[in-house]
Amino acid sequence: EQAGLRPRYRHLANSAAALTRPDTHFDLVRPGLAVYGLSPVTGETFGLRPAMTARARVVLAKRVPAGTGVSYGHTYTTDRETNLAVVPLGYADGVPRHASNCGPVHLAGTRRTISGRVCMDQFVLDCGDDEVAAGDVVTLFGSGADGEPTADDWAEAVDTINYEIVTRFGSSRVPRVYDGERP
Repeated sequence: EQAGLRPRYRHLANSAAALTRPDTHFDLVRPGLAVYGLSPVTGETFGLRPAMTARARVVLAKRVPAGTGVSYGHTYTTDRETNLAVVPLGYADGVPRHASNCGPVHLAGTRRTISGRVCMDQFVLDCGDDEVAAGDVVTLFGSGADGEPTADDWAEAVDTINYEIVTRFGSSRVPRVYDGERP
């Protein structure tokens, strides 16, 4: 303004500033992460609720003996006879490869951890003696209300930020679907 410029719109506020700095709002705000219902400020929720869920269905479940190597490089080996479940999502779909052997998921009422390496198109879960079958729903992240991991849980597991987790999903391979329900 001091230089004589009169922009039609002025904005400075991303999600963090929109929630914490009203003095930066000017004419517009530019919420990004907050649209997903996630907080950009550690330890603060601002009443936001996670609005995105990532799910897939098990494509193969089978019983394997103890000592079975799982996925590329066999970085995970079964320590007992167990049920494995193959989930058709991988790093080409948005699952971080860094989630190998540490990514949290929810299947059959239980939180589980990815077993072995995340592949381009799939990952594997060790389900122990729990019965699992093709078609069972696996939740990677959601609101957390039903015990499923959240995007924040994923970010902590793979040492990144929640922004990265939610923005990875939504390619032509994994379409985003608005279900019209409130979280």
